[in-house]
Amino acid sequence: MKSQPQLVAQCGCDPEPERKAAGVDPAIKGANLRRLRRIEGQIRGLHRMVEEDRYCADILVQVSSVQEALRGVSRELMRNHLRHCATKALQSGDAGASEAMYDELLDLFGRYAR
Repeated sequence: MKSQPQLVAQCGCDPEPERKAAGVDPAIKGANLRRLRRIEGQIRGLHRMVEEDRYCADILVQVSSVQEALRGVSRELMRNHLRHCATKALQSGDAGASEAMYDELLDLFGRYAR
């Protein structure tokens, strides 16, 4: 598997090795954690379905459901990133941080649009 380039935007996140968000809405974080726990359960159910040789079309319906649930988490994470990290970098007055954030956002939009 091809490794992805490391994003190095100065978005208000803590420097490497462990970057942190500039701000996280607690309600959004809680909702995302609940969604992810539900997705974990769906994945376990998919695992069981495959083990039990369930009908392929039924498994595919469940896979689609998991993908949509993950897209929902992605939307909320993107919203938080734009609201906090990107806003902080773009309003910082630091041209380098702004350019890095623009590059990071273009990369994220390209990946997210797939």
